[in-house]
Formats: sequence, C-alpha cells, structure tokens
Amino acid sequence: MWSGGKDSALALIRARARGLDVARLVNFYDPATDRVRFHATRSDVIKAQADAIGIEIRQLGIPWDRYEPAFRETLASLKAEGFASVVFGDIHLADVRAWYEERVLAAGLEHVEPIWGEPPAALVAEFVASGSRAVLTCVEKAKLGEQWLGRVIDERFAAEIATTGIDPAGENGEYHSFTFAGPLFRAPLRWRAGARRDDERFAQLDVELSPGG
Repeated sequence: MWSGGKDSALALIRARARGLDVARLVNFYDPATDRVRFHATRSDVIKAQADAIGIEIRQLGIPWDRYEPAFRETLASLKAEGFASVVFGDIHLADVRAWYEERVLAAGLEHVEPIWGEPPAALVAEFVASGSRAVLTCVEKAKLGEQWLGRVIDERFAAEIATTGIDPAGENGEYHSFTFAGPLFRAPLRWRAGARRDDERFAQLDVELSPGG
C-alpha cells in the first residue's frame, strides 16, 4: 500500500531486507483532486516515483465514500492474481491497523507491518541514515508550523522535529511527505517546490519533477 511518503518507503526497504519480493505498489488517490489524500501528491508524480524505483504500480482514483468496497475489490484481485501478502507502513495507530488487517486477512492475504510498534524518532533516523530523503508536502497547521512545508527530511530535520513535541514521524497526521531519493531508487528524482495551497487546517505543496526525472 503505497502513499509515496517516508513510511511507505521505509516499510518497503524493511520488507525487501526480510526477503519479500514486493512486485507491485498499490496507490489510491482522490479523483476529484488527482492527488493522494492527505499527502497531496499528484498521481502523475507518484507514477514517476514508482518508475524511478522500478516497481509496477496500480493507481486507483476512488472517492472517499467508495474507498472500502474498492479496497476489498483490490484485495480480491490481488489474491486472484496470486499475491500472498500486503505490506503497510503503519507505526502505532492501532485502530487504523485493525481496520486494514481485518480486511486483508478476510481476503486470504497476509498482513505485513515492517515498522509497526517502533519508536517514531528511531524510524525517522533510520530513514535518513539509509540515505533516503523526502520532502514535506502537507502540514496540519495547528500541529506544525507552515515553515516546515517543503523541508527535506534529513539529519537536521530529524534533530529539529524531535524538539517540537509532536510525533516525530507525523503518525497523527502532523505532516506528510514525498520520498525522492534513497536506496529504493535507481536514480534520485529531481524536483522543485511548486504551487502552495492553504486552507483553515492544512498547508500543502506541489512537487514538480524536472524533465527526465
């Protein structure tokens, strides 16, 4: 289950380290905005990211009120195609994990959580230490200041986010990100900050990719 953010990326790194053959990324996005919900990353940017990683991606534009039946249909399709398990990047939200796990197991698939239950600050540090990098594409303004939007997750970020009092991994929705470099990538994605959007709750940033990646 691929959002394009740092937790998805670290879960994929961990899954591969376990010897799992991750053969497909599954990405849901909002068809009304053409963006991954909450992360605010456009679907074409997610596709370019998957191409740079070198894994097939299946993208599904699904309205929120159709998400559950579409998710169940996707699981049934994966099972029918011979897939054995689904990897997630959850850390500590037990209700979120339980919702997905119930449906994955009901479909006859294994539910895999490579980063579950580990200290969020340690996971951010591991992501950075692996050589991975991501940019913040969304912040919840009541929890994290707008000046964090567009920050790159690197050593300095890991040190400074730990002083804010929020979950360092943003697991409660404080921030979302887009991974653009690291061991998953055949070559890093070249990007620049695009348009910003702002409403009462969230500030969001477009990621614009340079031609050729």
